[in-house]
Amino acid sequence: MSKPTNPSAASSSVPSSSSPSPPPPPLDATAVRAAGEALVAEVGRALLGMDEAIRLVAVALLADGHVLLEDVPGTGKTTLAKAVARCIGLDFARIQFTPDLLPSDVTGLYWFDQAQSRFELREGPIFAHVVLADEINRATPRTQSALLEAMAERQVTIEGDTRALPDPFLVLATQNPVELEGTFPLPEAQIDRFLLRLALGYPDRAAEEQILLRHGARDALADVQARPEWAGRLGALRAATREVTVGEAVRGYILDLCRATREHPALELGASPRASLQLYRAARAVAALAGRSFTLPDDVKAVASPVLAHRLMVDATTALRGGDGAAVVADLLTQVPVPVEGSSRGRAGS
Repeated sequence: MSKPTNPSAASSSVPSSSSPSPPPPPLDATAVRAAGEALVAEVGRALLGMDEAIRLVAVALLADGHVLLEDVPGTGKTTLAKAVARCIGLDFARIQFTPDLLPSDVTGLYWFDQAQSRFELREGPIFAHVVLADEINRATPRTQSALLEAMAERQVTIEGDTRALPDPFLVLATQNPVELEGTFPLPEAQIDRFLLRLALGYPDRAAEEQILLRHGARDALADVQARPEWAGRLGALRAATREVTVGEAVRGYILDLCRATREHPALELGASPRASLQLYRAARAVAALAGRSFTLPDDVKAVASPVLAHRLMVDATTALRGGDGAAVVADLLTQVPVPVEGSSRGRAGS
């Protein structure tokens, strides 16, 4: 009689084809820089002359924040949202906000399936990775509140049942600053949930001519493809961004800027602690997109206005004179002392 084999010994000597593969090595700031350049190049195929706006959207992606696009119609806000979703390889949904839009039109609702004799959830368009909230200020405050929960907590409540949203989750909202009829201004709590506010503006003449030549006979999104630098790697890119060091001097600069807004004579409402935290995260993302493992004061300056301006409330006198939050931030950037560059590489905290 032959000796029985030891199953465990046999399995240990022959590698199993079903054994899990080792996890990929962690990414670093160099990979983040390459991803940022890829996003600018790919989305730039559809949105010519808007490289800086695309970089700022990359900042929001890496800092896990939402973006408010405030500009006149026809400047490419919807194209930007669609192109970003396609480039990073995530699903996209668009919600056209109107005064008669209900919260259930955003979140979804339960309906009774007669065949199964039970209630089933019909998910709304909010259950997507990238959501374009078009003309968000046209919805009533009740509907806006449904979006507020989604942005702040990455979840929605439907008839008392709380459901988690996909991860990652990014809201790109648009509003038209020149149309006031039939709009509902966003409350401060809603505005504060946007990491950045951007205005695309008009392209220069050369870029607009290229738009005519390239997109005159074909869809602007036709050439935009998913990039391997992003597809399935957003979590790793965010992890690499969180490893960027924010030294004591740069942290102090962020705090000084935000605290200065609370004492500025032109403001009724300054930047909150949430604003300083968002500025911290955005500056770290700027450094990562530059391929650096540490932040500089210039990284803070690069995103100070997009992060802070929409969170500031100017007083009536300043508003009548045409002043706004962006002008106040620009003023403070010239007044608040900038730390010495060498002192910004400290390792205390990241």
